[in-house]
Order: sequence, then C-alpha cells, then structure tokens
Amino acid sequence: MRASGTFTVEEFTPTSVEVPGPVVETAVPVGVATMRKRYEGEVVGVSATLFTAAYDQSTATGTYVAMESFEGTLHDLSGTFNFAHSATTLGQGREAEFFVIVPGSGTGALAGIRGTGGLAVDADGTHRIRFDYEVGE
Repeated sequence: MRASGTFTVEEFTPTSVEVPGPVVETAVPVGVATMRKRYEGEVVGVSATLFTAAYDQSTATGTYVAMESFEGTLHDLSGTFNFAHSATTLGQGREAEFFVIVPGSGTGALAGIRGTGGLAVDADGTHRIRFDYEVGE
C-alpha cells in the first residue's frame, strides 16, 4: 500500500545534548532539535521527532538524521509507529536518502507495519511524505 500527504512543522526546538569527553570541533557544527509535525492527506496525524543535523546555513549543505514517532491514520488504519529518515543536501536537492518504518513499532490497526517511504520538498516549500507499507503479523 502507499499513503501520501503533506506536513507542516508546528514546532522546532533546538536542544542541547551532553556528550561525554572533549568536544570535537568540525567545519560544520552538529545540532539537535525536537520537532512536532502535523500531517494531512492519506496520512493524517501528528509526530514527535528527534532531529540531528550537521548543516551549513550559508551553503545549504549538510546531512540530517531523524527518528519520528507518528500517531494517526494511514488511509483508514489508525495507530502509532516509528520511522527513521535521513538525507544530504548540497545546496539544492536531496541525495543519499534513507527512509524506513521501524519494525515492531506499530500499535492498534498499524500493529505489524513495515516498509519504506520518502520525503520531498516542492519548489514552493510544500513538504510531502509517502509511506510504502504492509500491515500484518
């Protein structure tokens, strides 16, 4: 099955993380944030996200890694699950994309969900998501 939709970021909160040992300075700083997103379309719901990135604002170059906990519906199936995604940007566009639904994380009618998906950002800034998934034991 495929479910697609759009999402908006309702909250983006940078946070600090204590790393043991000395700080390692690189040419692109690493940041951590939490996010809340709202989804519409065939994907309806909200997610809580832990977001990590090494990103240079001046060149729009960097890589992010995110883990999301989703609550809502895919088509008419309601429940919760986790998914992870990452990508690299080199000014414009995305490459080296990774997207996976975390096995064993589904609840409710989404228990047993597994699969992949993807994210895209339109030229006008619209954020799109798709899940290619199966549900079952």
